[in-house]
Amino acid sequence: AAALQRLREVFDIEELPPDVLPRKKPPQFMVDLFNKVADANGITRAPGLLQGDVVRSFEDRVHVDHHHFYFDISAMEKGEQMLKAEFRVFKLKRKHVSRRSDVQHFCKVEVYELLESGNKPQKKHLITSRLLSLYTEGWEVFNVTQTVSKWVGNSSSNHGFWITTTQVPNNGKEHNLVTFAKSQGALQESRNALLVLFTNSNKRRPHSFVPSATSKCTFRILIACSPSITSCYLMRPRAAAAAAARSPIAACHRRELYVDFHAIGWSGWIIHPSGYNAFYCRGSCLFPLGGSLNATNHATVQSIVYTLKLSQDVSTPCCVPDELKSLNLLYFDDKQNVVLKNYKDMVATRCGCH
Repeated sequence: AAALQRLREVFDIEELPPDVLPRKKPPQFMVDLFNKVADANGITRAPGLLQGDVVRSFEDRVHVDHHHFYFDISAMEKGEQMLKAEFRVFKLKRKHVSRRSDVQHFCKVEVYELLESGNKPQKKHLITSRLLSLYTEGWEVFNVTQTVSKWVGNSSSNHGFWITTTQVPNNGKEHNLVTFAKSQGALQESRNALLVLFTNSNKRRPHSFVPSATSKCTFRILIACSPSITSCYLMRPRAAAAAAARSPIAACHRRELYVDFHAIGWSGWIIHPSGYNAFYCRGSCLFPLGGSLNATNHATVQSIVYTLKLSQDVSTPCCVPDELKSLNLLYFDDKQNVVLKNYKDMVATRCGCH
């Protein structure tokens, strides 16, 4: 229980979300975004692909009124810094095509912030507008960063968005020339409006372990895996040290450590990946330290002092990760919003003597 609690802290999960998979489908935009920034195992493809380290998506909560769109953004965490907000709506193709020659092919779409609640609110503030073709369909993305920043600071001011469409040229009348998809079926659900927030979590990560000259490295091997990597479990330090002592001494190298979310019991809410190979470092750092051991100058001197027995208090350098990559997780939070989160230093890509 303590180990799983610590794992939740590492993944910044305060409350375990309910199991919603495979019943609930994530927005395709979020799945595509995950595939853009990460490989199938969740490992970041390249730095800088994601703006911030958290992307939160919120689905429209108004299913009847085709003008009104409301998003509950209360899942935003305290201290989270919003960088950008996108209002994404799917414009449906106009079915009726008029044969009159004087009919225009474009309409003006205006996005408003509602300043009051109610079925037919009157007070609203124009955020943005654009011209759209009447006879095409697809996603329209509006930048609403300034408006949503205000909502984050004062949740009571969030009454949602209101969309209107008018003819071009404008004859002074509002027309339902264009409709935007609402979740009223399997097809429409994949086109449901989204509010997507790109944020920085601003979470302070615990400092990495820095071995001292007197550290006993064998006591730090706290994770053991079966040869087939089907099961990993925590070991007590003494048991780990005993196991290491029985095994033949090999030079410091990287070994596989697969974290299976199904085995942990998290597969009901984690969308991608199903698990990942964190890897871990194990082996000796005895003199002479070859180039393949990626040893620091400090570690080289420490190994010489140990070999020459110049000090009884000095142990061998430790075999630790000296290069790490970040992991991306796509999951449903406890309010069933889909979140893409980037976690730094989760995968050991290289080991060395330090």
